[in-house]
Amino acid sequence: MAAGTTHQYLVRLHDVILEEREYSKVLDMESLAKAMQEKEELIQVLAHVKQLDEEDNELAAIIRHENRRNAYLFKATLGWIRETMEFFGKRTVASGYTANAGMVNSKVNGRLLSGQV
Repeated sequence: MAAGTTHQYLVRLHDVILEEREYSKVLDMESLAKAMQEKEELIQVLAHVKQLDEEDNELAAIIRHENRRNAYLFKATLGWIRETMEFFGKRTVASGYTANAGMVNSKVNGRLLSGQV
């Protein structure tokens, strides 16, 4: 990473956060991984900054907001994936009854993603 001013690092961090969101929307995992790596590097560089200039305070607040938006997007998506996996993991065939009214457990385990028919 080339040396720059704090303002340049903040502007680039803002851009990378927006790129990260777009890559995640289109499921471009390779580009997302690169953006996340660059974001980590920028954060490590900016971690050494003790005092921000007045003009950079607003940009830092915008960066914080955009990063939280990304975090919410990732958390909500993970929740949706978990719910979907739980749905596919549920039993799809109810237990049946025998001729004398006894219950018989079905042999289907409900795992639609198991690959078994």
